[in-house]
Amino acid sequence: MRFKVPQFIDVEDKIIGPLTFKQFIYLGGGLGICAVLFKFLYIYIAILLGLPVLAFAVALAFYRPNSKPFIELVQAYFEYMISSRLYVWKREEKTPVSRQAGEEREVSQIYVPKLSESKLKELSYALDVHEEENKENEDNI
Repeated sequence: MRFKVPQFIDVEDKIIGPLTFKQFIYLGGGLGICAVLFKFLYIYIAILLGLPVLAFAVALAFYRPNSKPFIELVQAYFEYMISSRLYVWKREEKTPVSRQAGEEREVSQIYVPKLSESKLKELSYALDVHEEENKENEDNI
């Protein structure tokens, strides 16, 4: 039994002409608000307030920054403005500590053994011999 696998599931269907349902709602809402402004306000004030509303509606419907809907950008902006901000790192100025002439700094030394060339060859030979013995033991098992 064969089934058809849906493709292009991230693309919204065009329902009303060339617009998706969301785009139609955004544009219809923006035009509705502009119509209410023109009905109840003077024409100059309505134009002054209506242009930003219409621009916002068009941006919601068509503008996609970074291939994401503009509404997600608006939502992220409001969440950022409302939420508290946590600053973790704050730089503190450190004043240099001057040393007196009598004080000496403790020096911790790490002991590094010196190996002569002959001792180094002996160690490498011993490692090689043990490695070969281990391989022989693994083969016998």
